[in-house]
Amino acid sequence: MNILIIEDEAPAAKRLEKLVLELAPLASIQGRLDTIKRAVAYLQTQPPIDLVFCDIQLADGLSFEIFKQVSLDCPLIFTTAFDQYAIQAFKVNAIDYLLKPIDPQELATALDKYHKLQLKPTMDFSHLQQLIQQSQKTYKSRFMVKVGEKISAIQLTDIQYFFSEERITFAVTSSGKRFILDYTLEQLENQLNPDDFFRLNRKYLASIASVEEIISYSNSRLKIKLKDCSDQDILVSRERVMEFKTWLDS
Repeated sequence: MNILIIEDEAPAAKRLEKLVLELAPLASIQGRLDTIKRAVAYLQTQPPIDLVFCDIQLADGLSFEIFKQVSLDCPLIFTTAFDQYAIQAFKVNAIDYLLKPIDPQELATALDKYHKLQLKPTMDFSHLQQLIQQSQKTYKSRFMVKVGEKISAIQLTDIQYFFSEERITFAVTSSGKRFILDYTLEQLENQLNPDDFFRLNRKYLASIASVEEIISYSNSRLKIKLKDCSDQDILVSRERVMEFKTWLDS
């Protein structure tokens, strides 16, 4: 079984390779690729692969772009820290969708699905519908915050953006008030509807309503001005500009 790993985080790629080889000692890892560009070049020029493990958010965009450029004839297993892409994932030959950190037992189950598919003349998609239904989630609609000695609820609709400063996460409301939250931005990103909030960079996670001004900046980046925010250096990297524009236009 020839396997290709598409993953932009080296530690995650190494761990996945180690787990796969423990479960399937006869497997051969043909390569570890970290960008859309490299993955497309490999799949267009190298011999066919039996199975692909693929992260969704790569350094140069969403990995779905790979499969718009190349036709993949082998099964695909997505590995990601985010579960909002499940439905889209199953449209491109995916047989499973594993959330990071990868659980060895879930990986074993995914590999078992792959082996069973090899014994069948046609692919049975009935289990995919079940996985899609399981992946549906309810996003947060409010946060509990401490105000003095009291605990109050803030509705998500009243939050303009979140930001991180010195490892503390703040929520900023439409009235300009700040509240400390017991979440990291990474955790919030996974709990908020991606249609409404976008991770601008490592420091900011903003609602679409909070974006007040967008300015073209050097090196194909964008500078963002948020409502009630004094930070004048909020930048969207060149790699995320297209995704950001798509989000604004959705």
